[in-house]
Amino acid sequence: MTLDHVTKKYGDRAVLNDVSLTLAEGKITAVLGESGAGKTTLLNILAGLTTCEGTVKGRGAVSYLFQNDCLLPHLSAESNLKFVLPKKTWGEIGEMLVRVGLKGKEKRLPGALSGGERRRVAIARAFLYPHDFLLLDEPFSSLDLALKSKLIELVAHLHAERGGTVVFVTHDVHEAAMLSHRALVLKGGKLVCDLANDGALPRDFLSHPPLEDELIRVLMGP
Repeated sequence: MTLDHVTKKYGDRAVLNDVSLTLAEGKITAVLGESGAGKTTLLNILAGLTTCEGTVKGRGAVSYLFQNDCLLPHLSAESNLKFVLPKKTWGEIGEMLVRVGLKGKEKRLPGALSGGERRRVAIARAFLYPHDFLLLDEPFSSLDLALKSKLIELVAHLHAERGGTVVFVTHDVHEAAMLSHRALVLKGGKLVCDLANDGALPRDFLSHPPLEDELIRVLMGP
């Protein structure tokens, strides 16, 4: 997918300002920036949910994990997935719920699941939904470190198995370093940094890749 001179304004304020980039097929891109920098707006434009000035080319089928898990409260974890997924994929639901750590909890309603468990249902749904592009908005927020480590590793493995192009928004430089081939930084709606992140996924969660320091310098700089 390619964005060419994309601008999004709300009134006189440009939330995104003349952003151009090409997303490499089959790669994972992390998008960072302070609150209000335009990260979620960028995801919404990639998904086709928000209009913009400029052009977006190559948009295929999109699966989107929103910040809110968007689970229907009256349906079980399993039924929440069946509700939105094509019937041909239903045979994969049981195995996927086991892989995200919800074995034995498939029939529970969202209200009987913890916040981390609800997030895992949403991640399972996002990967099972047929897609060319997978968009994840703060996929690991509010999770404890142990669970975050497990889910980052799981997402890396699922991406390797299922392919597709992934873009995820995060405030966490460690998440970006652990789970990306490329990291972008937005400031004031402008793309100010585009860094390659070489090496195979998943990475050692306890490591400290050089990319973290580079991202901190950019995010804390003027």
